[in-house]
Amino acid sequence: MKKLIAFTLAAAFAATGLAACGEKPQTVRYQDGKYRGKPDGRPWDNAPTAYGSSEWNKGDQMAWQRRIDDRMRTQNEYNRIGR
Repeated sequence: MKKLIAFTLAAAFAATGLAACGEKPQTVRYQDGKYRGKPDGRPWDNAPTAYGSSEWNKGDQMAWQRRIDDRMRTQNEYNRIGR
């Protein structure tokens, strides 16, 4: 009985160890002049989220930048605790 348990544990450890060796590399193959991903847009061209504040409108870069600056100021711990 002990030999069966030992053999089962050894087989499980061997299977676990060999499973890690089968990982394939996850690299992107680029072709010259061809981008196959999603094109990037400007962040202020997105509509504000439904659950967030709507202090800026889609396409308004200055209002978007003000909102980002306000968010950055509220995340400053020194300002938040009043030091």
